[in-house]
Amino acid sequence: MSLGKVIAKDLKGDRSIWLIVFFLGILSLLAVYSAVGSMAYTTRDGNTIFYLIQQLIFISIGFFIMWISYRLDYMFYSKLAPILLIISIPLLIYTIGFGTEVNDARRWITIPWIDKTFQTSDFARIALIMFLARSIAKRQENIKDFKSAFIPLLLPVLIVTLLIAPSNLSTALLLFTTSVLMIFIGRIHLKYIFLLFLAGLIFIGLILAISEFLPELSRGETWKNRIQEYALFDDGGYQIQQSKIAIARGEWLGVGPGNSIQRNYLPYPYADFIYAIIVEEYGIIGGLSVLGLYLWLLFRGISIVTRSPKTFGAMLSLGLILNIVIQAFANIAVSVHLLPVTGLTLPLISMGGTSLLITYLSLGIILSVSKYVEKAEKEKIALREIEIRNEQVSPSVEFDQN
Repeated sequence: MSLGKVIAKDLKGDRSIWLIVFFLGILSLLAVYSAVGSMAYTTRDGNTIFYLIQQLIFISIGFFIMWISYRLDYMFYSKLAPILLIISIPLLIYTIGFGTEVNDARRWITIPWIDKTFQTSDFARIALIMFLARSIAKRQENIKDFKSAFIPLLLPVLIVTLLIAPSNLSTALLLFTTSVLMIFIGRIHLKYIFLLFLAGLIFIGLILAISEFLPELSRGETWKNRIQEYALFDDGGYQIQQSKIAIARGEWLGVGPGNSIQRNYLPYPYADFIYAIIVEEYGIIGGLSVLGLYLWLLFRGISIVTRSPKTFGAMLSLGLILNIVIQAFANIAVSVHLLPVTGLTLPLISMGGTSLLITYLSLGIILSVSKYVEKAEKEKIALREIEIRNEQVSPSVEFDQN
C-alpha cells in the first residue's frame, strides 16, 4: 500500500481542512524564517536557522496535538469542558496577580523547570467554547428561560472575558464576540444577549476607571494610545505606517521570499504584523491567497456545522472555527489599517507559542466532529440502500405467495 493511501485511510474527516492546515504550515515556515532576521541578529548573532528549527518543532508538535485530538471521540470534550473551565479561572486569576510580565502585560505564567511561558488566556478560550457548546446542547428545550440561560451561558462568558481583559483586551473581545455568536445561533433570547453586552460595557468602563488609579492592573493607557493613533492619525501611527509601506512595496507579485526590508522596522514582524511581511514578499496575490485559505477554512467549518446531526458537535465546531477565523481577519484588518493595533497573532502562521498549539488543538477537535459527521452520513446512505433493496424485493415475494 502506498504512503498516500495509508495517509488517506488514516486522515478521515474533512480532508480540505487537513490540506489548508498543511499549506498554512508551509507558509508559516517561510514567513517566520524571513521575518525573524532583525531579532536573530540581536538575540542569536544572526542565527535565523535557530528560529526556523524552533518553528518547525512547534508546527510538528501542533500537528501531533491535532492528530491526537482528532482521534478522540468528540463527545469526550463535552465531559472535559467543565473541568477545563474550572481550571482556567484560577489560572487567569493567578496570571493577573503573579504572571510573568512581558511588554507591560501579564499574560503568561512561567512553567517551572523548563523556563517556558504559557499564555493562560489561550487555554481559557478553548475551555469556554467547549463549555458553551455543552451548555447550549443540554439546554435546547428551555434555552429562552432566564434561569437556564444566564447561569450556564452568560455568567461564564462574563467571568472569563473579564479576567482576560485587564492584560489582553483584544483576546477578551475576540472571545466575547465568538461567545455572543454561539449563544445567538444557539437560540438564546435577544434580550439576554443585550444584557450581556450591557454588562460587558459596564465592566470595561470599570477597568478603564481602575487603570487611572491602579495602572499596574490593566493596560488602559496603551488602549487609549492605540485608539487615538487609529482615530486621529491618517497613517495610524508608527506600526501601521510601516505595515502600509511593506504592503505597498509588495505590489502584485512581491519582492521575493527573504527580501523584505520592512521586517527591520516593523515591531513583531514574525507575530502581529507577519501578514504585512507576506504581502511585501509575495505581493497582493500572496496576500489574497492567505485570505482565501482562511475563507476556505471558514466555509469548510460551516459545512461541518450544518451537517452535524448533534447540537454539541455543531456548536463546538462553530465556536472553534469562528474563534480562529475572526482572529485571522482581525490580524489582517490591523495590517491594512481597518482596525486599531490589537496584538493578535495570525493563526497557524505567526511564530509558535501557546496560541499556535491551541489553534492546532482546536482544528483537531473540529476534525473529530467532521469524522463523526462523515461516519453518520455513510451509515445513513447504507441504511437507505438497504431500504431500497427491501422495497424492490417485497413485490416479487408478494406475487409468489398469490
